[in-house]
Amino acid sequence: MNNDKDFMKLALEEALRAYEEREVPIGAVLIDEDGILICGEHNRIEQLQDATAHAEILTLRAASKILKRRRLSNCTLYSTVEPCAMCAGALVLCRVKRLVYGATDSKFGAAESIFNVVNNPALNHQLEVTAGVMEEECRELMIKFFSETRRILKSFELYNIGRL
Repeated sequence: MNNDKDFMKLALEEALRAYEEREVPIGAVLIDEDGILICGEHNRIEQLQDATAHAEILTLRAASKILKRRRLSNCTLYSTVEPCAMCAGALVLCRVKRLVYGATDSKFGAAESIFNVVNNPALNHQLEVTAGVMEEECRELMIKFFSETRRILKSFELYNIGRL
């Protein structure tokens, strides 16, 4: 495995784990400069009751422990969805070399959609960015999750209304 699509497949596997756990299905993996997988994670916000437990943050934390350093220079992070401002800021602070993501996020995206934290010239580090890798697969998983969640919530509301 040595290309963006192969590594994004690994991130999608993480996203599927999140989906199976009823978490927002976002997955991330970190690859070193030699193309070796360091670690991967998926969203665990509900499980951990921690708003910062995004796939990207958990991946960066795990990688720092594994590599015993906070700077992840020469690494590439693959995320199924464009990182939010918190995650984009963490990528800058960790000095990640490159970000590759699948689907853009028009509500929270901070690599191009709403903000561009990862390439802000006012900051002391910028990342190389590749967007749209396996975009359709990444987007479809999100659409499926939120469609099912809305259906479940609607059924729950109807059930509770009938019990009043």
